[in-house]
Amino acid sequence: MKIKVQREELYKKLSDIQNIVEKKNTMPILNHFLLTAAKDGSSITATDLETAMKEPIALEVLEEGRACIPAKKLFEIVREMDGEVTLELSEKQWIKVKSGKSVFRLAGLSDEEFPVWPSIASDETEEIPIESSLLREIIEKTIYAAGESDTRYVLNGLLFHLKPDGGLCVVGTDGHRLALSQKSIPLSLKDERKLIVSRKSVGELRRFLSDDDAPVRIHLGKSHLLFSLGSIEFLTRLIEGTYPSYEQVLPMGNTKIATVDRESFAKALRRVSIMSKERSSAIKADFDTSALVVSASNPDIGEAKDEIAVSYTGDAMSLAFNARYLLDALGAMQSGTVIMKLNEPLSPVLMNEEGTEDYKCVVMPMRL
Repeated sequence: MKIKVQREELYKKLSDIQNIVEKKNTMPILNHFLLTAAKDGSSITATDLETAMKEPIALEVLEEGRACIPAKKLFEIVREMDGEVTLELSEKQWIKVKSGKSVFRLAGLSDEEFPVWPSIASDETEEIPIESSLLREIIEKTIYAAGESDTRYVLNGLLFHLKPDGGLCVVGTDGHRLALSQKSIPLSLKDERKLIVSRKSVGELRRFLSDDDAPVRIHLGKSHLLFSLGSIEFLTRLIEGTYPSYEQVLPMGNTKIATVDRESFAKALRRVSIMSKERSSAIKADFDTSALVVSASNPDIGEAKDEIAVSYTGDAMSLAFNARYLLDALGAMQSGTVIMKLNEPLSPVLMNEEGTEDYKCVVMPMRL
């Protein structure tokens, strides 16, 4: 294999895969990416066995072939180069990298060792069309609530609940808070599907989603999801297991309603949480008819208190929260006004944006 490529093109494509290639050395092949050079179309492929991405790359192909190249090291080399880059593979898997007077030799691996791209057979695949901006919005409103290293592995992902009537509900929860975004999209499914996609995979996918109406096609396989974003193919393995019944988590009897300005509430939380204990970020929220007092106390540092206007219907009540959980929920909202539905000091609190039921957050209070 021998190719020429512009430094900017190679650098961008290598940047795209850096978070996917496996950093650990348990399987050295996962530190590498597969470069396929062909006259009728070239591509790079990277995987960590959970997530895989295939993206076209513009090359001048002098000799066709495939090479398995260390992703991080080539990325570091190309970052320091200028102009056109030449890559040449020898029979002993050495890759010669040249730009101007600069020459490097990189030890590669056999392309036959690289994991095979799983096929999603057409007879088992159902396809869902969705706009890129809508998928991105749904992910951004739910991913923050998913677990990161929970022993209950299913919580380390997002639930995509697909209903034959066209309902798409995406849920993230770590057991302490829950975020739910539901939309109506054109679906032609035979049966209801509940698919769990890892937080890492969804986070990587989000990087490639645009803020426009560009179409994304989601292909549903038995054990994989394939997202087609134009010329980019993004494949993720589904997490096996049963996701908690999120419908039962949504509180139904919360009759004490607080209406608060989203930005004012967020600013008060950020100010007061400076004085909270770092590990728990615990703050106290005192609700009264016309005022919400937010406070925090740390015996080793001091205390803080702030007050904002609120419209509250219900008996005066004090609750304690992890400030970060509230800030994450507020940060995912767009409306200027937030509705908080309360019940008892230790009961789940339901939050949603004024004027819409499409997006809901549930936050568990802490003990005072």
